[in-house]
This record gives sequence, C-alpha cells and structure tokens, in this order.
Amino acid sequence: MTKAGHESGLPRGWKWWAANEIMDIRDGTHDSPKYQATGIPLVTSKNLVNGTIDFSTCQNIAESDHLEISKRSSVDDGDILYAMIGTIGNPVVVEKSFEFSIKNVALFKFNGSEVNNRFFYHFLNTDIVKRQFSANSRGGTQKFVSLGNIRDLRVPLPPLEEQIRIAAILDKADAIRRKRQQAIELADQFLKSVFLDMFGDPVTNPKGWPVKKLSSLSELINGDRSGNYPSGDEILDDGVVFLNTQNIRNDELTLKKLAFISEEKFESLGRGKLARNDIVITLRGTLGSCCIFDCAYETGFINAQMMIIRPNKGLDSNYLHSFLKFPSMKSHMRSIGSGSAVPQLTGKQIQSLEIMIPSDELCAEFHQIERLVKQKLLTQYAKTEDMKLFESLSSKLFNGELTGTGAA
Repeated sequence: MTKAGHESGLPRGWKWWAANEIMDIRDGTHDSPKYQATGIPLVTSKNLVNGTIDFSTCQNIAESDHLEISKRSSVDDGDILYAMIGTIGNPVVVEKSFEFSIKNVALFKFNGSEVNNRFFYHFLNTDIVKRQFSANSRGGTQKFVSLGNIRDLRVPLPPLEEQIRIAAILDKADAIRRKRQQAIELADQFLKSVFLDMFGDPVTNPKGWPVKKLSSLSELINGDRSGNYPSGDEILDDGVVFLNTQNIRNDELTLKKLAFISEEKFESLGRGKLARNDIVITLRGTLGSCCIFDCAYETGFINAQMMIIRPNKGLDSNYLHSFLKFPSMKSHMRSIGSGSAVPQLTGKQIQSLEIMIPSDELCAEFHQIERLVKQKLLTQYAKTEDMKLFESLSSKLFNGELTGTGAA
C-alpha cells in the first residue's frame, strides 16, 4: 500500500490513505431486476435507515437475479453499506441472517484489511467524510456520489489497536445517544396519545371544539426576501442567529450548525425577526416541520423557506405547536402543498389553517403534562447524556485529540 497525501496535523502513527488502498470497495447492481411478490430482498439507498436495513420496504427479486448480482457484489457479515444516491450516507454494519442483494449502495469489505469495520463505520458519520462527498456529489434534485469518489475518499488511519480503542469509545457513546433518542420518541408518542385523548384529532375535530383560522389567532411573518436578504460573505460564524430548515429536526429546534449574520445586517432587515416562543414552520421541501423558538438566543432571523407564527395573547404556543405537528395535521399540510420536485406551502395556505380552540384550562393541563414528561427525560439523562457527547467525542477522536499516541 502507498499513502495518499501527507500526515500533516495527524497524531504520530496515523496516515492518510485513499479508501481503495486499504479495503475492497464495490457497489451494487446498476441494472433494474424485475420485481416480484416474494423472493430475495433488493436493498437500495432508501432502505438504509438509522444504522439498520429496513427490509420491510424492500422490493423482492428472483433468486437467479440475486445470484447474478452476487458475482459482483456479494454482501457478507461485517461489511458496511453506504447510500450513494438521494440522502447520501446512512452507513450500516451488516449483521447478516439471510441473503439479499444491493443496488445504488456502496459496499465496503474488510477481509484481509487492517481496518476495523466499527472504526470505519464511525468515520463515515463524521464531517470529514460529509465535506469530501458534498464537494464531489452530483445531480440536481437527487444527489449521488460515484464509486470513483468513494474509492478516492481520504481516510486518517491510526494503527489497528488504536482503531479498536476509538471504536469502543464511540460505540459506548452511540449506545447512550440511541437510548436517549428512543426515550424521546417514546415520550413523543405518549404526548401525541395524550393530545388525542384530551383534544381529539386536529383535522376531524371529533369533540366539536370551536374553530378559527390561524390568521385570526396569530401574526404570520415571512422573512425579508428583498435584495437585502443575507448571502455570501454576510453569513458569519457568530452574531445574530440565521435559522434555516436544517435547524428544525423532529419538530424541535436544533442549534447544531447554526449560521449567523451581523447586528448591522439584522437591523437593516424589515421582516423575519424572531421573538421568544414564536413558532417557526417550513414552507418548502419538508412541508410543515415546526418548532418553538425558545433557547439561549433572544432573537434571530429566518431564511426564505420559513415563516414565523406569533400566537396572539391567549393562544398557548405549546398547544399550537402540538396541534401543528400532530400526524394528521402534517399529512393535511403535505396534501395541500404544491410542486412535485420541491413541494411548497404558501403563506395564504398557512393563514387558512383551521385551529381548534379548547378551553384555557385544558390547554394548561396539557402543557403541565408535557412539561413533566420532558423534565423527567432531562433528569433521567442529565448524568449520562450531553446532547453533543457523541458528536464531540467523534470529532476529537478523529482529529487525534483523545489518542494515546500523541501528536507527531
């Protein structure tokens, strides 16, 4: 093997390599086998979800097609799969219990390699990889990374013993993160059930609550879309928060990868300025994702794909947020959105949403239940989980900050 690049900035004993120099990298079939009701699952990029393969959404192919595909890209236990098209990434370490084939998926094989598969799995989730593939990805509405780009991926590789140590640390941190995420999902399901029991479905309104249009219950504010809209060098690493759609995940505000604008730029803008307890909702792409702006920042600015909903006095932000993120309401917003390549909602459609108006006492009771559930979650994970634990560890380990070998 020959090293790819120099070792500048790496700890002693680490080297940069091109991925294809240190492991066998292939991809799945480029053909489209005929699908059938039963047979061998064909795993594509869309079936790689949260570190696992979702076989429930796979199409099936004939065994003869599977055998033909396997001549090129047979999948074995311990291999890693990586989505090459659409949502690029979502690596999965294969735990094989039955046969399947792959399409539009990269296949990393480690037989005879000096690379630990768990180490490489965590590496594939780092920003080091995302930056490289982002620079090389192609396609319009559906992005893809070529097999050549994947083989050329530059990997900072420590000795095998160090790889195993790093993988063990990240596996433990990742397990904690996953348990926390599972607890959050269970709490969310519970609160949706409580909402349904107390208020009924937001779309069908089976309890017959009074209904008003959202425009009569709140101020609706678009971002400043004039020639004064921030761009280029006006996007900073510090200053006033500039929210984009990536800052809403699972209908909650996330402060990861924040962008900022200067105070002067912010003051020059006419609309789109946030206040605490505003609801922010997305109008393009993933329609109707929403969050409450309640964080350490007092204000901020929204990008052009968002709208601010500022409830009038008397309408509880927590109730309205739960109403808007309820599954049937989100389905309704998706159904009224227009556009095939990039779906979008209009301000007029948001204004016309009909909102059930239960009693203030019932809204206060729901808010109290919601607060207690979230407080219990925070208490449960306060000693074991920092929201940034996994990401912080991953960054430090792959930058060599927590290695036992020291810097070169």
